[in-house]
Amino acid sequence: MYDLITFGRSGVDVYPLQTGVGLADVESFGKFLGGSPTNVAVAAARHGLRSAVITGVGADPFGEFVRRAIRGFGVDDAFVSTIEGPPTPVTFCEIFPPDHFPLYFYRGEHPPDLWISPSHLDLGAIAETSLFWFSLTGLSQEPSAAAHAAALSARTSGWTVFDLDWRPSLWKSPEAAPEAVRRMLPYANVAVGNLDEVENAVGVRDPEAAAQALLDAGVKVAIVKMGPEGVLARTSEESVVAEPVEVKVVNGIGAGDAFGGAICLGLLRGWPLERTVRFANAAGAFVAARLACADAMPSTAEVEDLLNGAGS
Repeated sequence: MYDLITFGRSGVDVYPLQTGVGLADVESFGKFLGGSPTNVAVAAARHGLRSAVITGVGADPFGEFVRRAIRGFGVDDAFVSTIEGPPTPVTFCEIFPPDHFPLYFYRGEHPPDLWISPSHLDLGAIAETSLFWFSLTGLSQEPSAAAHAAALSARTSGWTVFDLDWRPSLWKSPEAAPEAVRRMLPYANVAVGNLDEVENAVGVRDPEAAAQALLDAGVKVAIVKMGPEGVLARTSEESVVAEPVEVKVVNGIGAGDAFGGAICLGLLRGWPLERTVRFANAAGAFVAARLACADAMPSTAEVEDLLNGAGS
């Protein structure tokens, strides 16, 4: 049995090797594993958790790269499907530290990860895994949305985490994403999102009000990432704020995925809420101080060192 299974997009991230330069002027790039749910599985594996990812890749060289990278990071690729036709997505970014990292998605009209249908799923494994992680992007098109519904219907116990990950350019209309959130929130017992994402999900931007709205919708744990103000986490009985961990930011992309993998660790280990979000904050900061995303995911010891002032 897996400790966790994530479900969602995958692809290739192409990062410029020069910072502070627009793509038009960049001369060299690095190629990395991409896709938030995929990188959450990688982050969790770095903490020693048995993880797998459900996704789709194209029948092309980039698809093979994604498969190899997933396996190389210790994540099971048994649920990675090769979809004939659409190419494996590629995402470019620009790097303007400390807080400007534009993303350019080259996913086509219907990328492979959104072709995952209920027939691709191992519902037994999904039901049995201790934690199931899914993201909003996977609900943006069929048959992926139907596959998510089938997967969530199979869940009867354990942690089910809804990553409110919202990329407006990947939705056909601005109304579709909030509707998808409302439809799927009842299946989750944890919701995670930044201020933009919680506002999209529940219509309010104030962290306390957004967290309460998520709790009112049925989740047991609401986690709101507040940027430079830290992280707010609430349950019906507890509210904690974790202060940000100061690092010299190199590339903020991927910090949220490291945060997610660390949240998985805390939930599965039964840590107190405050310890979980403080640890996740530090994991995100660790990756933000490095260029890569999946390649930079920290071990538990590296996060502890950062929290104790021994790493940066």
